[in-house]
Amino acid sequence: MATLNVNIGGLELANPVLTASGTFGYGEEFADLTDINALGGIIVKGTTLAPRQGNPAPRMAETPSGMLNAVGLQNKGVDYFIEHIYPRIAERFSSEIIVNVAGSTIDDYTEVCRRLAPLPRIRAVEINISCPNVKQGGMAFGTTTEGAAEVTRAVRAAWPKTLIMKLSPNVTSIVDIAKAVEAEGADSVSLINTLMGMAIDVKRRRPMLSTVTGGLSGPAVKPVAVRMVWQVAKAVGIPVIGLGGISNTNDALEFIMAGATAIEVGTAGFVNPRAAEEIALGLAAYCEENGLKSISEIRGIV
Repeated sequence: MATLNVNIGGLELANPVLTASGTFGYGEEFADLTDINALGGIIVKGTTLAPRQGNPAPRMAETPSGMLNAVGLQNKGVDYFIEHIYPRIAERFSSEIIVNVAGSTIDDYTEVCRRLAPLPRIRAVEINISCPNVKQGGMAFGTTTEGAAEVTRAVRAAWPKTLIMKLSPNVTSIVDIAKAVEAEGADSVSLINTLMGMAIDVKRRRPMLSTVTGGLSGPAVKPVAVRMVWQVAKAVGIPVIGLGGISNTNDALEFIMAGATAIEVGTAGFVNPRAAEEIALGLAAYCEENGLKSISEIRGIV
């Protein structure tokens, strides 16, 4: 059997397939539909210091080959996660559990990480400096090298385990951002988050989202995501996690051949709840069919 194991900054995954934050809840929502433990891990929805109600409806809209969302990081806060959600999923799932952390200030990020650090099953966090759907924080930190570096430096001091920085595509040079967070101690980068987009209801003559603009995801963004992963993987020495429009095994293989060590499946799960599991099985089959001993043999071959 081919080896699908990959290592993300010290975090060992049974296979390269993760679920993207904000698309898979806490895993429980999909547990009756797919085998969560067949995945390398799950990245739970964005977690903030205080509870957030998110943006008002409408906050999702279908687009050609994708969707726009402006959910706005709705969640019950880190303390609720620690007290109520973590005990359930830590016992239920053997796959790695990664928490996506968001904040309005740098202190928000560091405090959430400090509170998560004692949890033994949380061996990695993904720091969201790239969300386009909130008015404060989020993407504001991830659009300059200085802002991205400052958040990474602060979180690195507060978080002793694997640190993944999630990068925005809505920048002039994502390579420069990736280099900046690597220099400040990031163990990995994940990219891309959603592209800023907009849709208009021509019958009602108004935007389809309450926030006017939102994050575009789905197959429409994949070529952009593959290009950015390819650029970043050649520029940094830390593992790259690729995401953006991955719907099937071939999509995942594109990202891996572009240089990704692992991948995240997001919007595809809304169409096919078993998408991530099927991709994990598909990667194993691809390795067997092509005589590969390890999935790493094709990483970055393009």
